[in-house]
Amino acid sequence: MNQPTTTPVLQATDVHKAFVSGDRRIAVLRGTSMAVAAGESVSIRGESGSGKSTLLNLVSGLDTPDSGTILWGGQPKLPMARANYLGIIFQSFYLIPEMDALANVLMAARICGRVGAAEKKRAADLLARVGLSERATHLPAQLSGGERQRVALARALMNNPALVLADEPTGNLDEKTGDAVIDLLLKLCAETQTAVVLVTHNPAHAAKCGRHLTLHDGVLT
Repeated sequence: MNQPTTTPVLQATDVHKAFVSGDRRIAVLRGTSMAVAAGESVSIRGESGSGKSTLLNLVSGLDTPDSGTILWGGQPKLPMARANYLGIIFQSFYLIPEMDALANVLMAARICGRVGAAEKKRAADLLARVGLSERATHLPAQLSGGERQRVALARALMNNPALVLADEPTGNLDEKTGDAVIDLLLKLCAETQTAVVLVTHNPAHAAKCGRHLTLHDGVLT
């Protein structure tokens, strides 16, 4: 999936999105555009309610824009391709509580219909890379917040995605743990030339990315 290319792994052009609240129509994104190259790390900051999560939902295919275009690798985004093309990390982890750490990482491959020896080895290797080999059989409730987010990071990388989207991934973590998670995220993605889009309120975390954007009045600058 991570093949050298001059085509952006993600390109959003003149994206608009509004929501209706009662008799009001609230414009959240007003012609937002961005392009992310293969292997690039990009941070997005903005005030609460500025539309950062809305933008990630649109570029990930979890929602559709009112107008504008969003391309993955130069092609229209297709929901059935999302599990292979994208890895997503959320603030709230979203691990399956009845499954241990290894099974949670493997779930990304299971969604794509393939769980064989190679996938099981990759999941175990990823848990080792995030420092959790000895916690592979532990349930999420037996893990700390930082450990759960590292499992979520391993799951996001399971299918060798071209792009990882991280939506406030340290929002539920203390400062020291959050710093470690961001460092690990950027390090692992750099090693595999996986592009990263990081939405964060933390200026120090944003500064660790190669390019820095701000969402204000529905437009990225």
